[in-house]
Amino acid sequence: MRWVAALAAAALLGACTSDPAARPDPPLPSASNPPPAETTAPAEPTTRPLVLAVNARRPPIRVPEAVARWVIDGRVDDWEGLGQPPGPLRLVDRTDRLDHLPMDTIAIVVADAMRPGVRAIEVGGVDPLRDPDAYPIQVTGPAHPPVTTLAVVGDVMLGRRVTGRPVLQPMAGRLAAADLTVGNLESTMARLGPPTQGDDSFYAPPAVRADLREAGFDVLGLANNHLGDFGEESLVRTVDLLRAGGFATFGAGRDLAAAREPVIVERHGISFAFTGFNAIGETPAAADHRPGAFAVGMPPRTGPLDETELGRVLHDVRRMSRRFDVVTVMPHWGEQYVHRPRPVQDEVARRLVEAGADLVVGGHPHVVQGASMVGDSLVVQSLGNFVFDMDFRADTMEGLLLEATFWGDRLVAADFVPYRLDAGFAPQVVPYAEAASILNPFWEFSDLAAAR
Repeated sequence: MRWVAALAAAALLGACTSDPAARPDPPLPSASNPPPAETTAPAEPTTRPLVLAVNARRPPIRVPEAVARWVIDGRVDDWEGLGQPPGPLRLVDRTDRLDHLPMDTIAIVVADAMRPGVRAIEVGGVDPLRDPDAYPIQVTGPAHPPVTTLAVVGDVMLGRRVTGRPVLQPMAGRLAAADLTVGNLESTMARLGPPTQGDDSFYAPPAVRADLREAGFDVLGLANNHLGDFGEESLVRTVDLLRAGGFATFGAGRDLAAAREPVIVERHGISFAFTGFNAIGETPAAADHRPGAFAVGMPPRTGPLDETELGRVLHDVRRMSRRFDVVTVMPHWGEQYVHRPRPVQDEVARRLVEAGADLVVGGHPHVVQGASMVGDSLVVQSLGNFVFDMDFRADTMEGLLLEATFWGDRLVAADFVPYRLDAGFAPQVVPYAEAASILNPFWEFSDLAAAR
């Protein structure tokens, strides 16, 4: 072989010049004779997932790698081939159509194009956005940014007929798997004063802190209408107990400055900032020398929209957006037991986004309300109850878990996981085929498919 002969010739040449005296000295480096440049091996090409995207209203779809490749090759023309109800299947590869992706269409796009209005099909058991390196179908492209998963739940009440660990345990694995888990806690942990709302005054023993930690919670929003149920001294004690228990809290404190102070958490080099406000009342509004919640007056409970109070929130959001990568605002607002959000919620949400909010997730209605894209930001009006003993209605025993995926500081996916509370008020995940009562009112008032 020629490569064997070449090696032999090189060995012979080396043997003939093995005496150092027989070899001429190499010339000294100079401007006309620079030293040889160091050479490095070429970098390995980086890749990104090639994603099969469907309308977000479709249920989760999981297919083997072989089936995914058949789809990409155009060999699947009916949804039945993906284990779905039969019907014609169309393919597109244009990212500009993702905002209005029809229900009968799969878009084949590089992962960078993904957004919350569409859902990625799992291939070979791997989600291409949550675990891009393990995803089996890749195309050449720049390396992906760090991936962070954020879980957000609705209203959590751990008093009255609810006990901590048993109600949190069924969802603990899912919540703990997220890089960051956040919820709105509507219980005090001290009874240093008389109840301010009668039987609707919610107290949870401090021992539930261990249950919340075991369930995966990292951050707790306290801007709501029940943190003050046993007076201002109990409110301050509750904040202290939660922070001593390892939780970051926002939205309430010993004075207005403390209630306005955002929570900042870093994951994978990305900074996540959280703030929230109470628009329902009942918990006192924090003031310069008075404990309470960060408050904004707005319909339907606390009068017309208070521009001064909203202005404080908007100022804080602008400042946070300049300093941190992802800004989340959690307002306590709206009308109880109503699936249609109030127009003022849309107005305030739009202004929060204009100020720099990347994610707005509301609470208090105790039932699910819709979600929408405002520019590149996601607004969720209400996720419903996560844990609450409201068994006098069916829809207050249902809700949605938001699982958000960020690539760097950009939200690329928002999955809404339906659940129902069982007889012990523990949330249990419900298959999509059995979740119409939860998903139908949510989608009726949602506009994820089109940025506005």
